[in-house]
Parts: sequence; C-alpha cells; structure tokens
Amino acid sequence: MKKTVILIITLFTAALTYAQSDIQTVFNSSRVTGYGALTNKFTSIRGEYANIVGGYGGVFIDRKIMLGVGGFATTNNISVPTEYSGAPGLPLSYGYVQSGLVTEWVVASNKPVHLVLSMFAGAGFSYQYEHWAHSDYDWEGMHRIYDQQWSFVMEPGAQLEINLFRWMRMSPGISYRSAHNSDGRGLSDKDLSDWSYNFTLKFGKF
Repeated sequence: MKKTVILIITLFTAALTYAQSDIQTVFNSSRVTGYGALTNKFTSIRGEYANIVGGYGGVFIDRKIMLGVGGFATTNNISVPTEYSGAPGLPLSYGYVQSGLVTEWVVASNKPVHLVLSMFAGAGFSYQYEHWAHSDYDWEGMHRIYDQQWSFVMEPGAQLEINLFRWMRMSPGISYRSAHNSDGRGLSDKDLSDWSYNFTLKFGKF
C-alpha cells in the first residue's frame, strides 16, 4: 500500500511538472520590445480648426501588437461663443484633452512600408480658459479653468507606416474621434467628434 501511494505521488508530481513546463505565457513565449510615439493631429472641434499634439507608447509583442497608454491636448485658440462663455466678458477658448489606452496592430512590420490599425479608448476632458493669444500675459488668468466636463472617447484609425531607420518610423494616418456623454457648454458629442489627419514619428526597438 505504501509503495502504491509513493508511486501515485511520483506520477502526479511528474505530470504536474510536465504540464507546467508546457504552459506558455505571452511575455515568455513572445518577442517583446517597445516604442514611443509623438503625434500631431489636424482636426476640428465645434467646426473650428483644432491642433492636437500628444504622445503614446507601450510594449510591442511579436512585431504585431502594441499595447500602451497615451495623452493628447489642443494647442490653438478655439473661441468660445459669448452665449456659452463660463465667464461672461472674458475672451475664452475651448481646451480639450484625452488620455487612455492605445492599441496598434502592425501588419508586416518588417516591410519598408506597411499598414497599422489603431484604437484609442479613454477619457476626454473639455474646458474653457483664457488662451495666451488674447490674455495680455495675464498668467494668473490663463490658469483659471471654467466649465470642466468629462466624456468617454473612442478613436479608431489607420496609418501608412514607413520604416526610416531600424529605430525610427514615420506614420501619416487618419482616425475618427467619437465622443460620448459630453456635456460642455456649446460642446455636444457631435461637436467633439470628427475626423483627424495625423502625422506621427515613432522611436524604439521594433
């Protein structure tokens, strides 16, 4: 009986060891590197031109999938109509920020020119403020924020990626920003949602 128990334990241990050695995980069984990107988006908010700059980065798995995070913000003056102003009498601008998860699927990464499909999902943040262009250098006033509102944003897109060097890539592309549950003064979901034409530089180990 004792020999039988020992035999069963031995066989069970051997089977468990084999099963564990046969388990593969994403990071142990894949080629994992990473890269970061700087991007400029040419788009519109409430029908007015909006310039959005930002960056993102993450891990690059098997030269196919990038999983990361990113943040983006407007840089130019987007005038707030008087009827929607959070501070009547002051010339205000709309500001917009979005941050969240970024995923890219790279098709044929080693080819000199190839396709990249992307998806952003995260939070959007709109507000009103005194833009430097019409603030008369009122630094204190420029830091006052009015009508802060949050929304959920999804932005699928596509890029034509060009391998400039082993460590650098250029990716012109297009994306569509879709905002949900926006409640800013004069900023509906439709006002915040629009196509973007993007220019991106990527740096890292591909």
